[in-house]
This record gives sequence, structure tokens and C-alpha cells, in this order.
Amino acid sequence: MKHLNQNQEFRFNEVLFEHRNKEYGAYVLRNESDKILTKALFVGVSLLAAISITPFVISAFRSEPSVHVPKDGPPVVIKLKKVDPIERPPVEIIKPVQPVTPPHTKQFDTSVPTPIKDAIEPIKQTKPQDAAPGLTDDSKGDPVKPDRYLPPAPVIVSGPVTTVPTTPTVDKNKIVSGGDLAVEAAYEGGINSFRNKVMNNFDGSAFEGTDGVMKTTITFVVEIDGSISGIKANGGSAEFNNEAIRTIKNIKGKWKPGLNKQGDAVRSYFKFPITMNFE
Repeated sequence: MKHLNQNQEFRFNEVLFEHRNKEYGAYVLRNESDKILTKALFVGVSLLAAISITPFVISAFRSEPSVHVPKDGPPVVIKLKKVDPIERPPVEIIKPVQPVTPPHTKQFDTSVPTPIKDAIEPIKQTKPQDAAPGLTDDSKGDPVKPDRYLPPAPVIVSGPVTTVPTTPTVDKNKIVSGGDLAVEAAYEGGINSFRNKVMNNFDGSAFEGTDGVMKTTITFVVEIDGSISGIKANGGSAEFNNEAIRTIKNIKGKWKPGLNKQGDAVRSYFKFPITMNFE
């Protein structure tokens, strides 16, 4: 039956590959498929057998040779070496802690008597110099030893003198200005933001009908915490000065304090000119 199938397949291949190249390609693979499958089967079985036998071969090489015990002849005498006993450290006996008895100190009674009706004035006793204060009078104890602590004498070592630099303290009341400032005070949002807030909050309704340009210069102190104080104006018009001072006071926001040459925040002056043209 197998040969019949092979012959039918062979005839089918002949018809299929008629007038074509039969030296290689699909024609050769189809005719030799049985041989290839047989070889693959033998190779797979061989690999599986090799993998299965490998652990037994490895264990056979690693196994120790068995000891041959002779059944005939004199018995085998095995000499055992005497092992010295292990010396254990002695057990330390823990002694109970003995209570420390306080020293018997000479003392005098300093307790306050309980107030009662018809109290009798107690006899005034002089305080002993060598007794400690207590609750009872005990004149048979040991006198109190004066605490005389003598500090050890200082050790003088020769060598170079090391001077510790002292950090200068900033005078919080001093107002720094001019060349003593390394960084001038500044508004947190910038000077342009401060200028816009001044223009938006300035009330010029009181100066309607006034022609000309009105000027003033606002001077104030920027504190270390970012607040301002001591606001002054030196313009020619008192009303214009008052309105400028009111405007500066109502502007919200903090200032960055000025810094001296050591990098410390200090109080400093700040000048802000205001000029408005009324038509």
C-alpha cells in the first residue's frame, strides 16, 4: 500500500513538474521528504536519549568507590583517635546587688510644725554648723563634710595663637545709604509694576482744572522685613504731596530690603519721583 501511494505521488510529481527543472527545488524536496523525515526522527530520538543518559553518566563518575569489606579472614580493626573533651568556660555566678545604705549624717530638724490652737513657742535652737537639714534632730551622726572642689590647673601649651573671626552684627536701627549699599532695595514685582500701581491709585480729581505739570519726590525707608516706613514728600504743592503719600501707603506688596557689602539685609532709603501733567 505504501509503495502504491509512493508511486501515485511520484506520478503526480512527474505530471506536476513536467517540462520543468527537476534538478533542485520543490521537486527534489517532495521526492526526498520521506528520507528527510526519517533522518529527523532518528536525530530527535538520539538527542533525547543523550539528554536522558547524561545525568546517570555524570553521577557514575562522581560516585565514590564502594568500600570492600572482606567476609573471610581476620576482622578489620579500626583504631579510633581519642578526642579531648571540650573545656567549657566556668559559669560566672551573678551576685545580687547589695543595697547601698546611706551614710549616717548628722542633721537638724527643719520641718515646719503643724499650726494648732494655743500653740507654744518652741525653744529656739541654734543651727549646728556641721549638720545637714532634715526632718529630725540627730546629733550622733557624722558631721557634714564641706564640698571643697578644686578645679584642675590649666595646662599651658606653647604654639601659634589661633584667632577666631567674629561675625559683625548688623545694627538694625541704622539706615544705610549711598556707597555702603551693595544692592539697593527693590519692589517684589519690579519698579514698573510699582509705578503702574501708583498711577492707578492716584486720585487726581482734586486737581481738575489745574494746568501745568506738578512734581514731587517720595522718600521712604525700606525695612529689613520688607515693609516701608517714614514716607515723606518734598514737592511744591502740599495737596499733591498728601495725595502722593496716601497713594504710596495704600499700595499692597512687599519690598526686597537692601544689602550691605557683607551681604546682610539692612534698612535703606528709597526715592521715587512722581510727575503728572494736568490740562
